[in-house]
Amino acid sequence: MKDLLSTAGRLSASAILTLLALQCHAFEFAGQANVEHRQFFSDGEQGQGKGQSSLVLQPEFYWQLGESADFTFTPFYRFDSLDDERTHGDIREALYLNYWDDYEIRVGIGKVFWGVTESAHLVDVVNQTDAIEAVDGEDKLGQPMIHFTSIKEWGTIDAMVLPYFRERTFSGKDGRLRPTLPVSKDVIYESSREEKHVDFALRYSQMYGDWDVGLSYFQGTNRDPYFRLAGGEVKPYYAQAKQLGLDVQGIVGDWLWKLETIYRDSFDHHTGLVSGFEYTIVGVFDRVWDLGLIAEYLYDSRGNNAQTIGQNDIFAGTRLALNDEDSTEILLGVTQDLDNSDVYSAKLEASSRLTNHLSWTLDAWLFENETPSDLLYFARKDDFIELSLEYYF
Repeated sequence: MKDLLSTAGRLSASAILTLLALQCHAFEFAGQANVEHRQFFSDGEQGQGKGQSSLVLQPEFYWQLGESADFTFTPFYRFDSLDDERTHGDIREALYLNYWDDYEIRVGIGKVFWGVTESAHLVDVVNQTDAIEAVDGEDKLGQPMIHFTSIKEWGTIDAMVLPYFRERTFSGKDGRLRPTLPVSKDVIYESSREEKHVDFALRYSQMYGDWDVGLSYFQGTNRDPYFRLAGGEVKPYYAQAKQLGLDVQGIVGDWLWKLETIYRDSFDHHTGLVSGFEYTIVGVFDRVWDLGLIAEYLYDSRGNNAQTIGQNDIFAGTRLALNDEDSTEILLGVTQDLDNSDVYSAKLEASSRLTNHLSWTLDAWLFENETPSDLLYFARKDDFIELSLEYYF
């Protein structure tokens, strides 16, 4: 391996991958390539166009390094026809894993997901949101980390050191789903170490009968930016934060009960909560289909001063799984603001396989908003439908 490292600088990328494969017990190559198109129903508030097409490539390289170690490398790149800021690349994962007995250690760039609810994930604070990828905030940037896991009968402990901060991505001046003024790249940090501030995260989880409970703690740079208007620009402000989180999910018959709640001490102090249920009707319409009925309540103690959605809202949705060989699923949901009857959003998600390697997904969003003081008032003309063809190799 030392000889390999000494000659790596003179080798092309493909040759390096080939030599690594020879050094390892096993090498696998997979990934996906997408062709996507968003069609907006009207021109943007700042005159942006209606059509937005993209090409996406996300390969995955996997090496098995002996009996108890492996390395995964997952780069990502999107080319966008409308928004230069949405044309971007990222390393979603470049992670070394070693495991022994009841312990695991991961070092590199990785993704960690915490959360159980459908409409929002309050406790999910490790990775930064890749906000130009999707509206729901579930796409994340890769996070540099040292991640230690201990798996015992009395519970699982995850402890992480996060030595580098990733700034949130935002649409550019030609992009859609952005504020009236584009978000500036000139960011402000509370910490003098800026993006080099070392953050920490800790989570304990355990199953108690049919209930899965997670208790988490985070200390470091707040992944959710505040915004300041300075010099005619909207600048993200990343404050320091301490967050205590609790997530609970339990199965009671055909009911799935969910809860996420946090207390965050940052530039402001607040509590947040998302709680609700999903009830599944098995064999609906005398077929093999399953129909899930979802309802959740979202609360933020800051009320209208919150810089996030869901301060006093209800989410209601339905999930239909056809249980066919193509794994066809459809999700329809509506989020209603309880303080303003004219403020609501609706989403449609559908997906299915065409072949063993080709799938399609359909996403649509509707934003209804006639309240200028509302956080999402800028998106009132950004209703769109998006079709994606995804090839898996």
